[in-house]
Order: sequence, then structure tokens, then C-alpha cells
Amino acid sequence: MTRSLNVGIVGCGNISVAYIKLSALFKSIEVVACADIHAKTAKARAAEFGLRAEKVGDLLKADDIDIIVNLTIPAAHYEVSRSAVDAGKHVYSEKPFVLTLAEGRDLQKRAAKKGVRVGSAPDTFLGGAHQHARKLVDDGAIGRITSGTAHVMGRGMEHWHPNPHFFFKAGAGPVLDIGPYYVTNLIQLIGPVKRVMALSSTPSPRRTITSQPNYGKKIKVETPTTIHALLEFENGAIITLGTSWDVWHHGHHNMELYGDEGTLYIPDPNFFGGDLQLAKGDKLAKKAPAFQHPLGQPNEKHRDGMLANYRTVGLADMATAILEDRPHRCSLEMSLHAVEVMTSILKSGETGKTVKLTTTCERPAALGKREARSMLVPTKRQTKKKK
Repeated sequence: MTRSLNVGIVGCGNISVAYIKLSALFKSIEVVACADIHAKTAKARAAEFGLRAEKVGDLLKADDIDIIVNLTIPAAHYEVSRSAVDAGKHVYSEKPFVLTLAEGRDLQKRAAKKGVRVGSAPDTFLGGAHQHARKLVDDGAIGRITSGTAHVMGRGMEHWHPNPHFFFKAGAGPVLDIGPYYVTNLIQLIGPVKRVMALSSTPSPRRTITSQPNYGKKIKVETPTTIHALLEFENGAIITLGTSWDVWHHGHHNMELYGDEGTLYIPDPNFFGGDLQLAKGDKLAKKAPAFQHPLGQPNEKHRDGMLANYRTVGLADMATAILEDRPHRCSLEMSLHAVEVMTSILKSGETGKTVKLTTTCERPAALGKREARSMLVPTKRQTKKKK
């Protein structure tokens, strides 16, 4: 495959920088234009990266754009994606791609009618650490998965994000903002969810921003910030999911899976890399055997050192899948199921009742080392080796 698909970005906020920079790692996509409801924002981002700035409506109509990447705020995801689909464009959205099951099903029908694809972040489950976990699970390293835990807890976004208001509105909160990384990874490892039950609370009805430029301003909290849930999977496994923005410190692992032959400790699903710990039977946990997946190799400098960051691999996989006429891994069906899981958790927390899921999905295909490597643009070092 030599062809690539042209990408237009709608929404030029903070996250657009990562998408534009990291898309250059992959052969099958090329970002050529961007748009925003604020024309100045789009022009500034376009000038920064040598892109074409457009009005949103014009970008959706542009003949040279194959895929629209929707990086707007969650409340606008459905409307923007619907307009793109209706314009005959493939769409890849930031998470969550819709906020209700009805919106997701509507997009599904529209996309089928237009013959276009819809995909959604997160794509971190395609990272080296989580594909390592997938291989261990598929190879039976811990036997049949019977239960587990997942915890995503901290103090919220008002301490570092320049505009944290939307994180505390309906459609965000820890379940819908950070939860997609955890729920999606659980689905790719275990399969679809059957039913959920939860308890939720909002300990602080107002939050104080301590980041710039809005230091000292108050945020009204409109969604629960502590939610604890039980997820029963179709295969019988029961997972405890703890999400909170009201926790200063905790000692939980990000994710633990318990099988009838052992235990697997999995690093943060919000990131692509990290080490796994494997315990067989009653023996002490040890670092899992080296896997050396291309999407687990550190490639970006962060405050804590070099980390693996391959954001846009889900977009690249969707573009490749379109060109090869195969299913893409960050599929609408899986994303819709994840959205129903998360909204059902919130519903259960609100009502105190168990909620049965009405959607299901297949586990996405594993992303092996060779296939992952074939998606990447060769580095200078790799090119020299071939010579």
C-alpha cells in the first residue's frame, strides 16, 4: 500500500497539536487542513504547521479531504460528525464520539447510508503495552479471566488545564473523559459487557481553578466526580471500576486481571507503553517477558522521561482499513458499546439500579508487531540499515 488519505481537522485546541505532530509517524494519513469555529484559532494552528485554514462548512465540502478528524468539545462531537458524514466524509472523533446511545445509532445509520467509516479514540489500546497484554491473555498466560480491577483516580483537571470548565459538565467527568481508555482496553482484552451497576457522588459542587489563565475562578460541577462501578462481561468476568477526581493519593494498580491460572498487572491504559507484571499461580509477580512492540518504544520526551506516544494510530489504522477494505480497530461498534457502558454506569449511579446493555461488539483484531511496523514511516536509522 502506497497511497495515503488526506485529513482535515475540525477543532484546533490543545489536542490538535498532538494529532498533527504524531500523524507524521504513519504512512496512510496526511493532515492538510484545519478548521475551528474561531477563525483566528484555525489560522494560527494552520500557520504553525503549514496547513490550510478553512471555515468548518468549507472543510466538510472540500474535495481533497477524505477523513474529518473531530476534535471539538464532547458536547459538539455528534453534531460535527453528523455533518461530516452527511457530507460524505469518513470521520474519526476524539472520545467519546457521542454522548448518548441514540446519537451513536443515528450516526451508524447515516454512515451506512453514505458508505463511509466512523472511528473513535481512544487508540491507546493499540499501544505496545496493551497489545502485549492482549497476547498474554490470548495465549492463556493467566487462564480464563474471572475478575479484575481498574482504577483511574486523581484530583481533576482544574490544576493544570488552561480551560478546564467542560471537564465538569454533563458529558464529561471521570467516567466519560478518562473512562474510555479503561473501558475500551477492557473490551479489547475481555470482550463486551453484559450489565453494570454503580454508585456515584459529587463531593464538591464547585471547583477552584489553580491553573493559568483562569486562576481563582470557580467551576460549577454538573456531573458526578466519584463513581464506583461493577461491570459484568458476557464471558462471566466481573470487573470493579473506580473513577474519581476527588482523590489526592492512592495505591491501586491501574488495571489488574485475575485468571484461574494467574494475575496480570497492566499499566495505565491512558498511555501506549509501560511494563506488565505477571504472576503464575501462587508465585510472586515478575516483569512479563520482553515483547518489543513498535508502538511501545519510547519516542517522546516528557517530564517523567521518555515515553511512548503514538496517538493517531487508530486514525492511521482506519485509513489503512479503508484502502484495504477491511474492518478498522477503533470501530463505531466498539465505541458505541463503550459509550453505552459508560452512560449506563452514570445511569446506574443516578438510579441505584442495575442496567443491562443493549449493544455488543466483537473484540478488535490484535495489532501484531509486523503489522504495526508496516504502518510506520521508516526512521532514518531504519532506512540506513536497509541500505
